Amino acid sequence: MVSIKDGIIIALENKNGVFNTETLDTLKQLTKRFKKFEEIDKDDVTSLYTADNIIGTEDGMDVKSFYKRVPKSEEKLKQLRENVVNNEMVFGRLVSTDETVTVIIAEIGDDVFTQKFYNEILETAKASQTDDIKVYVAGRPIVEGTMALLGPADMKKMVPIVILVIFLVLFITLRSFKGTLITLGVVFLSTIWAFGLMATVGIPIYAVSTMIPVMLIAIGVADGIHLYSHLQVFINHYPNATKKEATIDMIKHLWKPVVMTSVTTAVGFISLLTSQVYPVKYFGIFTAFGVMMAMVFSLVFLPAGIMIFGLPKAKPIDKDEDKGGHSHSKLANSFAVWIIEHKYVSIVGTAVIVILSIIGMQKIWINSSFLEKFEKNSEIVLTDKFINEHFGGTSTLNLILDANGKKDVFKEPAVLKLVDKMQKDVDGQLQIVGNTFSLADYINRMNKVMNADEEEFNTIPDSKDMIAQYLLLYEMSGDPENLNKVVDYDYEKANITFQLKSDNSKAMDASLAIIKTYKDDFHKLGITMNYAGSGYKGLVFTDLILEGQIMSLILSLIIIVVLLSLMFKNTMIGLIGSVPIIITALISFGVMGFLDIPLNTTTALLSSIAIGIGIDYAVHFLEQYRHNATTTDNRMVAAQKTMAHSGRAIIYNAIVVIAGFLVLLFSVFPPNRELGALVSLNMFTSFVGTLTIMLVLLYMSKVYFKKKNIEK
Repeated sequence: MVSIKDGIIIALENKNGVFNTETLDTLKQLTKRFKKFEEIDKDDVTSLYTADNIIGTEDGMDVKSFYKRVPKSEEKLKQLRENVVNNEMVFGRLVSTDETVTVIIAEIGDDVFTQKFYNEILETAKASQTDDIKVYVAGRPIVEGTMALLGPADMKKMVPIVILVIFLVLFITLRSFKGTLITLGVVFLSTIWAFGLMATVGIPIYAVSTMIPVMLIAIGVADGIHLYSHLQVFINHYPNATKKEATIDMIKHLWKPVVMTSVTTAVGFISLLTSQVYPVKYFGIFTAFGVMMAMVFSLVFLPAGIMIFGLPKAKPIDKDEDKGGHSHSKLANSFAVWIIEHKYVSIVGTAVIVILSIIGMQKIWINSSFLEKFEKNSEIVLTDKFINEHFGGTSTLNLILDANGKKDVFKEPAVLKLVDKMQKDVDGQLQIVGNTFSLADYINRMNKVMNADEEEFNTIPDSKDMIAQYLLLYEMSGDPENLNKVVDYDYEKANITFQLKSDNSKAMDASLAIIKTYKDDFHKLGITMNYAGSGYKGLVFTDLILEGQIMSLILSLIIIVVLLSLMFKNTMIGLIGSVPIIITALISFGVMGFLDIPLNTTTALLSSIAIGIGIDYAVHFLEQYRHNATTTDNRMVAAQKTMAHSGRAIIYNAIVVIAGFLVLLFSVFPPNRELGALVSLNMFTSFVGTLTIMLVLLYMSKVYFKKKNIEK
């Protein structure tokens, strides 16, 4: 089998040049140290110290190491430099063309990288630094390790901030210290239960999992806001009511919408199970569990807290308020009347926004980059940039060519010439591609050294027998294990490595586009093409997330329409209730397109979050509208009462949730900040859509009023 593993890149920089005793000795000692790591196979560590130098001799060809003992004399150092510069397989790959940087590449398997291993690598590299030699560490495993380290640290920083923000906003909206503490207690418990369940079933914390506390804290307060809002309205009208009477009325009127909103929110997150990416699945499952626990705690602990600590103080009500037991303010009256009287403004405005959003959606692109999740001036990004400037690239795309059981196919001149042509084509057309490497490079080098190092012979020979002889000579003189990285034992599978200076999807797609133009040429030779490598895995990973999100979005919308229809026993209500979240999702993706914000592992969660949270507003509004429709024959009055009761609570809810998600702006990860801003935008558009276009649709459809034959 061809060996393909992710590489850790350790770069040694000496601005005075690497061809000196100190740098070469440091390179040797570091190489030997990495060979001793349990997680690394000693044959998978490559540097100038271990590399083969294929040279021509009087007797034919020989394969020697560049150095075993560190050269100390000027003469030996000069000879080593000449050997490196004259070897195109090493110069520019293991030693930079400006001769100031050299690298060690340690390849590791997918299942060996741990936090302990990550720390040992960094400590080993740091210990080798001197006044003249600076050591850099990069590569996909290091990027992922850094993310795993910063993720929990980011969560520790954000959770206290979100708690403080939510506390302040809750206190301002509820105007009750006791109510604020009880509501926060509910979300604390739901968060603890969610992470407790994760620990119980042995699920690790991934980067995306670090957002669960922020999600649950911001989402979980919604039930408390609606419960306390209703309670305040009740005691304002019945200031002499007992704690028991007020609590019973609160539960009687709101248990159903609280349960419905929690179920629909959980559905939004549960729909992430359609994703083929496990961290996203886990995020959906445990966030949904936390939401349901927040519902249980809200319906149990909030009433218990009221019975223990007492009712909030009654507030004087407007003299013009309706005497039917509902807060019915002048502002709510005026707003509801204005929206309905200008209903076509809402309809036309919504249509324009939807069209613009669809146009913006066409500009969305997927970004598989791990590095772009970090600040541009962060150490990990600057290190990666430094290595990319001096070498081929830190991200890899591997093309696996398979002759489907036919042996010795990759000794055929026609096949190797096609491989060589493809490499030069990709390398020549794309600046993003720094280096390419395959069996063809070995053959080119061997053909050249066997012909007095003449550059014109740096090509694939026309004779299969000649190629076979070269390979035999190499196996006799050098380490045949080195060939395992480019071809298998039977020469029926070959690996071509493309080194890229960027790990985002655009770079990967551009490379794949050129490579795939050779598919028919290889097919004619009986060879099929497959792909691997850290960069390609990232691309597939992101594509799976996008595919899962599309399925999640469609599934959650269908389920929510069905649930709303069943809950309200009316299909029309189900469709009307889904309008605000559909518009919100469109606006969100439209904004991403216009602002060039890519879909990635974080922002791809946007639709589920938007649907899961945004539907709460619609459910509370619809339930209150249905209740008010039973107390009046006038659609306008029903709209006014609903706006005054649920409308106020929805605004409070939106303010708290927006404030909670804006905390993500303090995250160390740019995608998290983008998510915080976009979710806050979603919450704003959801509540505006609920109080405008959904109200207009309820009014115009005459739902709940058709049998009454009411005109207003």
